[in-house]
Amino acid sequence: MTNRLADATSPYLLQHRHNPVHWQEWGAAAFAEARERNVPVLLSVGYAACHWCHVMAHESFEDDAVAAALNERFVSVKVDREERPDIDAAYMSAVTATTGQGGWPMTVFLTPEGEPFFCGTYFPRDHFLRVLAALDEAWRTREPEVRASGTHIATTLAGALEPPTPYAVEQGALSSAVALLARQFDHSAGGFGDAPKFPPSMVLEFLVRHHARTGDRDALEMASSTFRAMARSGMYDQLAGGFARYAVDARWVVPHFEKMLYDNALLLRAYTSWWKVTRDPLAEKVVRETAEFMVRDLGTADGGFASSLDADADGVEGLTYAWTPEQLREVLGEDAEAAAHLFVVTPAGTFEHGSSTLQLPVDPVDPAWFDDVRKRLLVARSRRPQPARDDKVVTSWNGLAVAALAGAGSTFGVSSWVEAARTCAGHVLDVHLVEGRLRRASRLGVVGSAGAVADDHGNLAEGLLVLHQVSGESRWLAAAREVLDAAAGFAADDGGFHDTADTAERLYLRPRSAADNAEPAGQSALAGALVTLGAVTGDPRALDAGARATAAGLGLAVREPRFGGWSLAVAEALVAGPLQVAVVGSGERADALEQVARQSPGAGLVVVRGEPDQPGMPLLADRPLVDGSPAAYVCRGMVCDLPLTDPAALVAKLWPAARVGSDDRSGATEPGHEPPDNQN
Repeated sequence: MTNRLADATSPYLLQHRHNPVHWQEWGAAAFAEARERNVPVLLSVGYAACHWCHVMAHESFEDDAVAAALNERFVSVKVDREERPDIDAAYMSAVTATTGQGGWPMTVFLTPEGEPFFCGTYFPRDHFLRVLAALDEAWRTREPEVRASGTHIATTLAGALEPPTPYAVEQGALSSAVALLARQFDHSAGGFGDAPKFPPSMVLEFLVRHHARTGDRDALEMASSTFRAMARSGMYDQLAGGFARYAVDARWVVPHFEKMLYDNALLLRAYTSWWKVTRDPLAEKVVRETAEFMVRDLGTADGGFASSLDADADGVEGLTYAWTPEQLREVLGEDAEAAAHLFVVTPAGTFEHGSSTLQLPVDPVDPAWFDDVRKRLLVARSRRPQPARDDKVVTSWNGLAVAALAGAGSTFGVSSWVEAARTCAGHVLDVHLVEGRLRRASRLGVVGSAGAVADDHGNLAEGLLVLHQVSGESRWLAAAREVLDAAAGFAADDGGFHDTADTAERLYLRPRSAADNAEPAGQSALAGALVTLGAVTGDPRALDAGARATAAGLGLAVREPRFGGWSLAVAEALVAGPLQVAVVGSGERADALEQVARQSPGAGLVVVRGEPDQPGMPLLADRPLVDGSPAAYVCRGMVCDLPLTDPAALVAKLWPAARVGSDDRSGATEPGHEPPDNQN
């Protein structure tokens, strides 16, 4: 027997289609039923890879007693937060305002008009039954009071959404943000703050860009320490590559095991940027393994990328990934003791029930032996129960993947990653762009009905612009313009952006966030894409719009830099110029110039290559060969230097602040063309 979720496209909703609860999707029909029956609405929000969502589902939503109470006294609505981030954002505001904390599963009770009057997250079964009974009694006996409470919460939260005060995009603000981050930096274990530790991918991108522009050693040290700690931790999959969502402890030992596309895409881009500054072999290792993980394990048959891998397998968190010494012996025999020492697999265990996550605090002495051990363990792991995959293709996160794979592919010369980015971009545009309007998600090639939100437009456009730079294909630039033009309905009066369009479904408030949390906020995503568009095309209107949007969100970023990483990274690109390199010509000399440019660490650097005046490539206009030879044109702030024909001269031009070897522990040197000695 199935409920009304049987026809949903979301894998998370489909997980609940056999519940005895009479679930239905968010929509007018659900609220019409609530008004007709005069009962409250239970809004339950989660996502497929959420461990505690599964726990509450098994304890409560599969329970007949809970289902009977819900079906009799409430209208029950299930929402996938990844498919409807607008609903999630609006009602999470109520949860955090009324309880002081948020999280998933999100459990909110609404009036039939959609106003929240009781909020929470995870409830154990018996507690949940008591809550249902109490709310039912309150609704039946004190309905006017309950409605008044909902109206008060809704109007208070809506009135509190004052637009942020714009903050000037200038060097002092960015230096102040670095200083604030230094106060919160964990010098012992890397990262910022205490447990749980989330990968601060956008903050790291900002710190690397800041170092590239200024040479600030403290910024690079914070970034490098965190990059190393994460790469050697239990949060990183030491066998197959890719990062888990976060670590539950301050030393990155035990992860929450779900793997999210957005995390891995953002970290892939950040590790690529770190490599450009340090040439650290660990950075290259993580880039290569994470890119391969994304293509291999998250790629869909249609060419897009799936949203996540679950934390659980057979209902047990971490079952696929954790090891005991005995399990190592079964697979590795006489190599088990050395492997246990290397991976920190202890008799007591670092995780649960005597099992350990795999860490790699030091590199193996014998790389060939280590490669063989990893392969054997990975084969054995593949025979274990595997985590479920949420194969929903989300526009925003696929845009992040396109940018990361195209950028990493061009940096390291891996054409298959660029091709994966190209295929993904084509799929998203073909399926998600419907009659000029962008949609949020699809599954199995069928697009959902939910409209795109601001970060969908911003992150997809950014990915298309990176792909345009890497491939030299004008169609991606044209598509990026179309995606950004379609975001006009998100604009706010102060130059920033709302999370939802002016034509979107009206909720009790119109969400607008300037905070970069797990992924760029819609406002900073659009700001970044506009700045990149302006840099790629030389369009001053795009640059001005990007600068205004950046300023609109920078106040929060400067005050709380841990929650403004992408706004700060975009601001670095603006302060740096923007920085543009156009390479014209063909042959080995042009190849060498292009390689130098693509591997240089400039803050927000854009690079294009082609023939002089190539159609569809604005930065190549009026860029002739020099005496018949290939040349590189370097421009900062739309002011261009004389063209360069020598790769070594281009290195010197692009490395005025960032120092290879300035992070003394990298042990790496730049291949090909080193910066001048006085820059070391």
